[in-house]
Amino acid sequence: MTRPVEQPGKRIDKAIGASLKDLRVQRGHSARSLAAQSGVSAAMVSRIENGLVSPSIGTLAALADALEVPIISLFREARTDHTDFTLVRHGEGLKSTRITDQHRHEYINLAMHARKDLRFQARQVTLLRDSGKPPTYVGHGVVFIRVMEGEAIYRYGQQEMTLGAGDSISVDAELNHGFIEILTPEFVFLTVQAEHP
Repeated sequence: MTRPVEQPGKRIDKAIGASLKDLRVQRGHSARSLAAQSGVSAAMVSRIENGLVSPSIGTLAALADALEVPIISLFREARTDHTDFTLVRHGEGLKSTRITDQHRHEYINLAMHARKDLRFQARQVTLLRDSGKPPTYVGHGVVFIRVMEGEAIYRYGQQEMTLGAGDSISVDAELNHGFIEILTPEFVFLTVQAEHP
């Protein structure tokens, strides 16, 4: 016996309803108080939460404003037909070497995802003090760095700071950034970058 296939529109309506209810409860609203704040009737809030209607963008915008969340939060339960995940066991990953004019370093790709709305990558990078001056970067999105071993000087725009094991930093990648001097024989860090394509 096969189950009937649910129409994509109905799945999205239910997903929006589930997200709306979850956000409303998290923020301590009743359907009536959310209705009062958003200008959407309590009956409509209930119908949306139960996946019975396809709300307009204007209705969703009013509800999102009242909940103080971006409108995209109301779509968080909507699922695509597929998702990807990357599992990298200890000591694994795609090992690579980057060579520039005066520098060479090793890194291990730990994760990479490319969706239509987001590009994400994570790497473990090893810099050696005697392998030349490391490059600096300018890009898009946000970069997070967590130092695993060693010590180095990091420059972000005009600021310089010494980072050691256990330190972390996140930066807007559009400003010039990167390690400018390695202070220990070996320096290992994890870097994660996320950006819109």
